[in-house]
Amino acid sequence: MTLDGTNTYLVGAEPATAIDPGPADRGHVERIKQAAGERGGIGQVLLTHSHDDHAGGVELLGLEPTRLGNGESSGPLKALATPGHAQDHVCFLLETGDVLACFSGDLVLGEGYSFVPPREHGGSLGDYLNSLRRLKALEPDLLHPGHGPRISDPATVIEDYIGHRLERERRLLAALERGERSRALLLAEVWEDVPAELRGAAAVVMQAHLEKLEAEGRLPPDIKD
Repeated sequence: MTLDGTNTYLVGAEPATAIDPGPADRGHVERIKQAAGERGGIGQVLLTHSHDDHAGGVELLGLEPTRLGNGESSGPLKALATPGHAQDHVCFLLETGDVLACFSGDLVLGEGYSFVPPREHGGSLGDYLNSLRRLKALEPDLLHPGHGPRISDPATVIEDYIGHRLERERRLLAALERGERSRALLLAEVWEDVPAELRGAAAVVMQAHLEKLEAEGRLPPDIKD
C-alpha cells in the first residue's frame, strides 16, 4: 500500500526542514539524520498527515512536529489544507522562481491511486475531490508525493485522479438506479477489476463513495449488507 516506502524530503539548509520522516524505522531515520547533517541538521519537522507510515519516525528524530494551518508558512514552505485521505492532511507548497512545487503526501501518489477511507477511518471522498480540485487550481509545476516517483505533469495526473473517482461514482449510480441494493453485488460490479486479495480494501473505498452520495442526497435508503 506504500509502493516502495515513504518518501522523506529535506528542504533548505542551515538547518533543513524534514517533511514526513516516515515510519518508526531506525535505519530510515538514521539515513535522514546523515543526509540532514550535510545540510546543517534538522531545524523542524513537517507532516503531511499523522498516519504512522509518515509520522512514526518523528519520535526517533527527537523533534516535535511543527503544525501549520491552511495558508500558514514556515520559511519558504506554505501549507495547503487537503483533507480527504486523512482529516488532518495538508500539502506543502514551495515556490522557487517561476516553479511551484508541491509536497503532496498521500493526496497524489507517484504511481497508482491514493486510498480514500470512509468517515470511520478519518476520510471523506467529497473532501478528497475538493482537495484535488483546490490543488489543480494552483497549477503546480511539480509534485513530490509521499510514495512513488516525482510527478512532472501534475495537471494531467490530478485530472486523471478526479476522473478515476467520478467514473467509479458513475458506475455505482448506474447500478443503484437499476435497482441494485446489495453491497456485495455493487462491489462485484463496480470494482470488478480489483484483484481478489484487494477486495476488502475496495469495500472500504466503496463505503466512502456511498457516504458521499448520502451526503449529497443521492443514496437510496435501502442499501443491504
